[in-house]
Amino acid sequence: MLTYTLRRLFQAIPVILLVTLIVFLLNASIPGDPGRIRLGQRADPAAVDAYNEQRGYNDPLIIQYGKYLWRLFVHFDLGESDVKAGKSVNEILEDAFLVTLRLALLSIVVALFIGISAGVLSAVKSRSVIDYVSMLVAILGVSMPVFWLGILMIIYVAPALGLPRTGFDDSSLSTALRSLAMPASALGLLSSATIARLSRSAMLDVMTQDYIRTARSKGVGEASVVLKHAMRNAAIPIVTVVGNSFGYLLVGAVLTETVFALPGLGREVVEAIKMRDRELITGGILLMSFVFIGVNLLVDLSYAWFDPRIRDDRS
Repeated sequence: MLTYTLRRLFQAIPVILLVTLIVFLLNASIPGDPGRIRLGQRADPAAVDAYNEQRGYNDPLIIQYGKYLWRLFVHFDLGESDVKAGKSVNEILEDAFLVTLRLALLSIVVALFIGISAGVLSAVKSRSVIDYVSMLVAILGVSMPVFWLGILMIIYVAPALGLPRTGFDDSSLSTALRSLAMPASALGLLSSATIARLSRSAMLDVMTQDYIRTARSKGVGEASVVLKHAMRNAAIPIVTVVGNSFGYLLVGAVLTETVFALPGLGREVVEAIKMRDRELITGGILLMSFVFIGVNLLVDLSYAWFDPRIRDDRS
């Protein structure tokens, strides 16, 4: 398992370097003078040029990219915001990412509980009323825009339960959970629909296998057949969709954070794009990319844990 893990880590290195290059080049092509954006349109040209010289914006792109890689991978420094004076990108993104991480963790808990339960129950009770109702709800969930569901929850659900409609208060654990209850439920409900459909499909494939019939013929209880024998072998496709869902929740929750006015990572990057804050844009997008690469790496490693044959494959 250690060898398999190291091999996957080394395979991720060129992907990370390619991502940094693409993001850097795209960001460098953003129109506008960074010094002018930072100091204002009426700033003295000499001051603007001095600012660009100090920040390295006058250097050739290859030199800028080399310096950026050095700061990023040696000092773990994402630079200083061009718009928010005196604030480092690390500090800004750390605060925003912690909000998004909490939101994603709560959302994936909701999605796993509802999605896997509904999918397994639908597979066990295949072609029953429970199966048809569960899959109908799942189809509605997949088709429903998250911002629309979020607005409905703000209007109807939050007042009924006495929960905050928008904003984020992390003064205590209880207030933070209350602030995230509505957005996490909205994101989790939509993600659970995809998990439920794939869980049902994977379980139906497994439940028809010979070893399941053998276990039943030996007198193994139905609960043990489903949870011990079927679930483990159906786990790989389920892990895939759960990993992708968690990656999406971490880097793609921009609409939810906007609807519920959460100071998360996606919303921070969108604001940086509006303000043409190059350092913050680059740092935010790279953080999102690294998170997604990390999630996919964990999914690959979980494959090997569930199915040892995968880590023995040298191809």
